[in-house]
Amino acid sequence: MPPRRAGDVDLTDLSLFLAVAEAGSITRGAKRAHLSLAAASERIHGLEEEWGVLLLERRGRGVRLTPAGDSLVQHARAVLLQVEHLRGAIGLHAQGLQGRVRLLCNTAALSGGLPEALGAFLARHPHVDVDLEERTSQDIVQAVAGGRAEVGLVADTVELGALETFSFQVDRLVGITAPGHRLATRRAVSFAEVLDEPFVGLSEGSALQEHLESQAARLGRPLRYRVRLRGVEEICRVVALGGGVGVVPRTAASRWRRSLSLRVVALEDAWAQRQLTLCVRRYAGLSPFARLLVDGLQAAAPSAPPRSPLAG
Repeated sequence: MPPRRAGDVDLTDLSLFLAVAEAGSITRGAKRAHLSLAAASERIHGLEEEWGVLLLERRGRGVRLTPAGDSLVQHARAVLLQVEHLRGAIGLHAQGLQGRVRLLCNTAALSGGLPEALGAFLARHPHVDVDLEERTSQDIVQAVAGGRAEVGLVADTVELGALETFSFQVDRLVGITAPGHRLATRRAVSFAEVLDEPFVGLSEGSALQEHLESQAARLGRPLRYRVRLRGVEEICRVVALGGGVGVVPRTAASRWRRSLSLRVVALEDAWAQRQLTLCVRRYAGLSPFARLLVDGLQAAAPSAPPRSPLAG
């Protein structure tokens, strides 16, 4: 890294500091910023030394922002957003200029229609890159409202406040079982009945799994995990072989039911059907690249699936 001059700060410093602040860890922040831990630590130490102020409180398992660090985060977001606006404005007139948009989504979108819609968008716009990250719908709303991401894809079961929204896909959660399971012949079951069974779920931190755990808590019942896996496809494979029952988005269950001989059972609970919705702070205030992404995802959005229960 070249020597700094007094007062110097570059876009890499700002992007890195935002990544560290959001991850709560220099190690994870450096990974997000595609820097080595040593380089990231040196840059942050250089900022603190140059300005004579502590930006982060180092702790055993991560870092916490000081008041000065929190102030830097707010200004860094504003600066980087303006840079994206500038890049987008110039990019509309110049070939080869790359833009980048941060998109946060929940598990249902990631295992449903988003990959296909995103693939179509990326093929159509090779000059736009997308930073995609899975979060819970509540976290996404807070991040978009706070300017930490330009675009979010959430379930409409959360309060969206003053965010502007655009419909993307109807999502329905369903139960899945092996062919010989006692629930396999049912057309619909309640989530409470699913809680009586050994459960195959997603790893800790998954947006969908946190949603299911919150619904179980409302019923005063725990989920009895047999195993927790990283992806919805893995859940379908384990369940199909008799490893337990699961709850996944219907689009994912439909994708795997025939090849794996899954049985799919509708959930009777009202919260099982949700509208997946794109959300932004203000469409008119988005960078040109972010507006392209919102428009492209809407254009490629899957049509709503039928509302009737999916027979096993």
